[in-house]
Amino acid sequence: MTEASLQKDNLPNEHSAGFVLFRQSGAKREYLLLHYPGGHFDFAKGHIEHGETEKQTALRELTEETGIDDIEWVDGYRHKIDYLFRKHGQLRYKDVIFFLAKTRQKKVNLSVEHQGSMWLPYQSAYEKLTFENAKNLLQTAEEHLNHLNKKHEN
Repeated sequence: MTEASLQKDNLPNEHSAGFVLFRQSGAKREYLLLHYPGGHFDFAKGHIEHGETEKQTALRELTEETGIDDIEWVDGYRHKIDYLFRKHGQLRYKDVIFFLAKTRQKKVNLSVEHQGSMWLPYQSAYEKLTFENAKNLLQTAEEHLNHLNKKHEN
């Protein structure tokens, strides 16, 4: 259990969904990172709206934040992270469900929510990500894709 999970019952809660998104050309795989106004680098994600499923939210947020809507879902990848953050001076709990998807689109049309984006290979993306939970997500995504590739080779 994370520290955030232990404190969630006493705090306002937020629930979000998003993507670890990648492009692949041959053996070259790149992940999309977004540069947030707070200065950190992370993946596309956003609040689950009333009546939406996690997958609907993830796709809507990806499209709104990046303009990318042509994706292939990668089966077997659904990971939850949680953390504490401050909003208007108040401590809050947030959990985010992440999915993994591949796209052929390279062009990113950023929303006003971000100040930049970049496609980076695994190691560079890992080093650029700001938060440890995002680094862990990237690592599990890379391991999942490598496992799938090995399975297809056999």
